[in-house]
Amino acid sequence: MALHIACESEIKSGGTTDIYFRRTMEILAKKKWDARVVAEVSASSFPAGWGWAVLSGIEEVAELLRERDLDVLAMREGSVFYPMEPVMRLEGPYSQFCELETPLLGLTCQASGIATAAARCKMAAGFKPVYSFGIRRMHPAVSPMIDRSAYIGGCDGVSGISGARLVGVPPSGTIPHALIVLVGDRQAAWKAFDEVVDESVPRIMLVDTFSDEVVESLSAAQALGKRLYGVRLDTPGSRRGDMKRIAQEVRWKLDVEGHTHVKIFVSGGLDERSLSQLSGVADAFGVGTSIASARTVDLALDIVEVGGRKTCKRGKLSGAKNVLECPACFKRRVTLEPKFRCECGREMVALLKPLIRKGKVAKLPGVREIRENVLSALRERKLSLEP
Repeated sequence: MALHIACESEIKSGGTTDIYFRRTMEILAKKKWDARVVAEVSASSFPAGWGWAVLSGIEEVAELLRERDLDVLAMREGSVFYPMEPVMRLEGPYSQFCELETPLLGLTCQASGIATAAARCKMAAGFKPVYSFGIRRMHPAVSPMIDRSAYIGGCDGVSGISGARLVGVPPSGTIPHALIVLVGDRQAAWKAFDEVVDESVPRIMLVDTFSDEVVESLSAAQALGKRLYGVRLDTPGSRRGDMKRIAQEVRWKLDVEGHTHVKIFVSGGLDERSLSQLSGVADAFGVGTSIASARTVDLALDIVEVGGRKTCKRGKLSGAKNVLECPACFKRRVTLEPKFRCECGREMVALLKPLIRKGKVAKLPGVREIRENVLSALRERKLSLEP
């Protein structure tokens, strides 16, 4: 018996590819049909309700293609992109990436979906703190990728230990209901947390285990006093009712009793819609499944040139294209031309940047820099959550 996961060497050697790519390689070798091509990665459309997406997974693609005889251009990780825009261009012998198409798309499609969902949740929450709590719903082998992509998309922290290590932040979390149930006394569990857990961890207590959220919130405030940083409402859906009213009542009662310093965290089944409803009454949010199991961005890889000749399949546009953007008004243009002047008068800049040159990977930005760029883009571009 073993865990059902592929190792890194298996992925890089094509062991996780679709079988028709391996058969293609056999044909190319037998017939000596290999040729130098240009291929592009783009999405024709996005999941329903998404007008834009956030690119993620580029760092892993760079590792996948490292030391291959390829030149690769790509948008920077964290870039906002739109349908029909190439986010990556590969140039070189087709045999150099034929069997890697499947993992290349897998690395970017899922990660970009998670990063986009995180960005949308951050916006829906009014840019208040949002934490990624969803790895328990997904295969543990990809939990670091999930947390990294969520962090890139705008989440302020992640619950996973390995994911937090990957992005360089402390893991976020308090105690589970299980500890309170095990002890059988909520105040004893809260006080044990305060006594045992490192002082650097904010004292945020679960307040919905045995009784009403207001009652337990006041009890936690009485037990910890000024040491209580916040209360976390994680009421199960079957008992929840109107979560906004519950949070409003908790806030009111805490303030009336003099606990104005105590913040309110909400988690459990949150999505864009509920976040927008709760953004005015809660201070921070833990979001799980709606980020971790986000719809994938269905990127596809297509050959657009063979041996210098522009050609492609039906429904695609041939030729190596550039994605240009105006640095002033953010208008975009997909064109065969390397330069173009925006109608506002500014020279547009190319968004496809060198990622790999003859197998050598360019210097990549750190994950915190990527995240800050995403948050800046969300604010500056005035992106909408509407379709």
